[in-house]
Amino acid sequence: MAYYTAVVLAAGKGTRMKSELPKVMHFMAGQPLIDHVLDKVSRLGIDDVLTIAGHGREILTEHLGQRTHVVVQSEQLGTGHAVMQVIPYLKEDTDVLILSGDQPLLSEHTIKALMTHHSVSGASATVLTACLDIPTGYGRILKNDQGFSGIIEEKDADVKQREINEINTGTYCFRAGALKNALQKITPTNAQGEYYLTDVFDIILSSGGKIETLCTDDPTEAFGINNRVQLAEAEDILYDRIRKHWMLEGVTIINPSSVFIDAQAVLGRDVIISPFTLIKGNTRIDDHAQIGPGVTVINSHCRQGCKIQHAVIQDAVIGENCSIGPYAYIRPGTVLGTGVKVGDFVEIKNSHIADGSKVPHLSYIGDSVIGNDVNIGAGTITCNYDGMAKHRTTIGDNVFVGSNTNFVAPVTIGHHAVIGAGSTITKDVPAESLAIERSQQKNIENYTKIRKK
Repeated sequence: MAYYTAVVLAAGKGTRMKSELPKVMHFMAGQPLIDHVLDKVSRLGIDDVLTIAGHGREILTEHLGQRTHVVVQSEQLGTGHAVMQVIPYLKEDTDVLILSGDQPLLSEHTIKALMTHHSVSGASATVLTACLDIPTGYGRILKNDQGFSGIIEEKDADVKQREINEINTGTYCFRAGALKNALQKITPTNAQGEYYLTDVFDIILSSGGKIETLCTDDPTEAFGINNRVQLAEAEDILYDRIRKHWMLEGVTIINPSSVFIDAQAVLGRDVIISPFTLIKGNTRIDDHAQIGPGVTVINSHCRQGCKIQHAVIQDAVIGENCSIGPYAYIRPGTVLGTGVKVGDFVEIKNSHIADGSKVPHLSYIGDSVIGNDVNIGAGTITCNYDGMAKHRTTIGDNVFVGSNTNFVAPVTIGHHAVIGAGSTITKDVPAESLAIERSQQKNIENYTKIRKK
């Protein structure tokens, strides 16, 4: 296959989004729209990528970083004008792939097929098309006995042309030389005073160039996003694709329509996802894990065989065969070892809990290191914040912590120590010691009778 430069159109303001954000920076299935496009370009092995930015280019440029070279379109004078901005960056002997930053449903498979068809056919340009049952709003593909003969916008089409259901998706391949030559000849002879990229096709044909078309098998790939209703509709399509993909890869999803898995997530085999579960961001779920019902996992790694129900997991690592929930909150920076149990109404933040330890009920563990086979009694709290700074609690292996214990950090508990229920621990506890800190119980006899007098 020929050497390709990818050009991503991302300069539009997206007025119908009614947002301060550039349209391509709106999120869908866990990523900005443009990331869905650029990720596919990267997987296709195209290293030379030019992104055309205009409205909100500071936001877009900061987000893109070094992933692509950003070319600025200072005035938004149409798609043809946008592509004119990249002419200085195009080598004469290359092919050019033009994509829209607001078409996240276009598949890697289809883009590759378009590039292959273009290269094999030897065409000057190749247009990706789609056949829609209701083509309203799209430019129509015109053909004659020789093949492609032009693109006509719906507003300019006559009654017969509007009956054509093959439409222009806005995705193209060009020979760089043919594209450069045609762009120099287009003019803004329309009511909007804009340079239309589609005008280059008539110029290429008139100069004897060959134009090919390739029709996508899935018409939803042509779906462009212009407002938030379309954004939601496209997201539904993508989530459905993702669920089907993982089910075909060996994941069981119970009541699929209630489960949402972001595009970046990776799931192992024999994972079971129960209803009302969200798998967000760069989450990885290993083989045989059971997630849900009612779980949200964000940017976390859930290792093999873990079981999580009615919980929120964020920026954390859940070890093999852990049991989490119900109603647990695992916050950023938490790492759980193998076989850890985190029970109901437990919150853990920025803590490492080693193999076999248990935090079964109604506890807060923050900024802590807990050893192997520790039992944390119900109602235990690590008091990690003194009003000025956070401090660490360290608990050794095989420690037994009685219910309603407060650890006032910084404090260290030695291996095999026992903490009496109801204690507030403010000093280090040596290994194999019993620590009790509580007021002496005092019973006042006949108190009720005395109070009534």
